[in-house]
Amino acid sequence: MGSDNPPNTILNQSLLDAPDSPATRSAISTGLWGNDTPTTPTAGQRLHSADRNPTNPDDTYWTYYHQECTNALHDGGRHVAARTHADIVSCAAKLRRGMAREDVKDALRAELLRARCHANDEELLDNSVDLTASLLLMANFGRYAYGFSGRNRVCWTKGSLGEFLRDYFEPERRLVNEGVKLERVFKASSLDRIAGLEVVWTDNLADHLRLTDDDRKVHLFHHASFLETQRQSADSLLPSGLAEETLRTLALLCPTADAETKQWLAGLPNHGDLDRGVNQCGRLKTDDRRIDNFFFWRDRLVMVKQVFDEAQPKTIRQWWYDSRNGVQWYTFWVAVLVLVLTVVFGLVQSVEGALQVYVSFKALDTGEHLGPGGT
Repeated sequence: MGSDNPPNTILNQSLLDAPDSPATRSAISTGLWGNDTPTTPTAGQRLHSADRNPTNPDDTYWTYYHQECTNALHDGGRHVAARTHADIVSCAAKLRRGMAREDVKDALRAELLRARCHANDEELLDNSVDLTASLLLMANFGRYAYGFSGRNRVCWTKGSLGEFLRDYFEPERRLVNEGVKLERVFKASSLDRIAGLEVVWTDNLADHLRLTDDDRKVHLFHHASFLETQRQSADSLLPSGLAEETLRTLALLCPTADAETKQWLAGLPNHGDLDRGVNQCGRLKTDDRRIDNFFFWRDRLVMVKQVFDEAQPKTIRQWWYDSRNGVQWYTFWVAVLVLVLTVVFGLVQSVEGALQVYVSFKALDTGEHLGPGGT
């Protein structure tokens, strides 16, 4: 397959074979992110703390990996040249070395096509490179010509992947953030319960904190263990500090040991599909919650915070959880209590009056039957 393919028969398995064994996952992890990538995950570890332990992407990443490979090989694999895990690892090695996209395609042309001519050579090679980039970075590089993914696509067409990513994630314009405060109430459970935003958990890093559907949905990238792997890998292609900051946004929105967050997560229908470390990233101190401490995700945080601040409770559920304005909250519930008591006392009086009328009619009817003199 070429010099970039490690001599590992495990990697020569088809991409349609799910990488379920620890040995296969370890080999793929090492091939994608380097030899320094840890291979033994620690269950229940806290990812964002001073004493972070190494971690490996958990089962949610491998579900994503298998799904992406299955999608790429749809229609009998007529749209992608890669066929085995070794092909992906080989392409990933070229991307990590900083080769330009066209150079990577030329190298894959010799490795994967083996001088055979296909009517769609460019499509086969482009999709192989995009599939590898998607698996390497958990960002949607695929074109999905055969369907609609609902995910924002990252369009990389030339140059090296590392250079493209630095430009892509570099904020071009910054929204005015004066007066923006990220209070403790600003968390994912509050976005749902108070602001009425639907939290959409995404596998696409490029969609993290993105608002859609007329600001009624917010997308959150939940793969904390993958981010920790990227943070620790010396070969990560993500811009320096991006994985670390993304973990801090998870610590902001899903703080560790927060009872409300734990209850909210446990009640989600797709809770079992989330990365187990999504609420194990720690919790930010007051100084760490300043908006100026965020660089890559600053503008998106500002936009989500604006939607949160402008949201007014419309349902009883929202009124119950929205205690941002204490006076308004107490006023509303006192009014509800007074209304309930008024209705209850009104019903009691109505029932009492009805009983009195009934007793009066009953007495009158009895008197008529007895006749004069009570006989």
